[in-house]
Amino acid sequence: MSVHLQRAVDKLKQDLLSLCALVEAQTERAVRALLERDLHAARDVQRRDAEIDQREVEVEEECLRVLALYQPVAGDLRFIVAALKINNDLERIGDLAVNIARKAATFASLPPMEIPFDLAGMWTKTQAMLRDSLDSLVNLNVALADDVCVRDDQVDRCKRNIRLKCVEMIRQNPDLTPALLTLMAVSRNLERIADQATNIAEDVVYMVEGKIIRHTEGSSNQSDHTPAKP
Repeated sequence: MSVHLQRAVDKLKQDLLSLCALVEAQTERAVRALLERDLHAARDVQRRDAEIDQREVEVEEECLRVLALYQPVAGDLRFIVAALKINNDLERIGDLAVNIARKAATFASLPPMEIPFDLAGMWTKTQAMLRDSLDSLVNLNVALADDVCVRDDQVDRCKRNIRLKCVEMIRQNPDLTPALLTLMAVSRNLERIADQATNIAEDVVYMVEGKIIRHTEGSSNQSDHTPAKP
């Protein structure tokens, strides 16, 4: 590898990791805004989305520049390809964090109610998947990436259980419908964040081993093609 290509790849890694940190912080603050009924935090998440969008464009342009200038091969080429995909996954997670922040603002405007199911527990599982997918990227840890993929089913079950609970409660108390529908939408967005974390983990496996595990038997990820923004 040429010295110039090495420097370009190193810079790209740093830019991608910086975006990772920003997206993770945005997601955490959005969920905390919901749980704490913090309207200020919810609005702050929405304001900072433009920064994630701009960073995503910059990383993509850098990837394309490296491809055009240095024509990398083998592991370097796999890294650039995976970086392009992970970059897109991170931007989508940022969009999903904004969705949650919007729902948090709606929830804060409704009459106070205690969340009647373990949404915080679902977030804990989702957050762990997101962090581990990013750790697997930083450390190129295939075993950790594989573990993230396996855990996606746990978050899927949480979403299904919350949906069933919401439907039951709406039947019993229609006055709670706006709040419960808002919380159900948050659970859907958390499930989609878990899907994106799984995508990142699968891209790490590709980056390190050159294997595409998406759609293969045992892969728990179901690609989410639903537009992230409502």
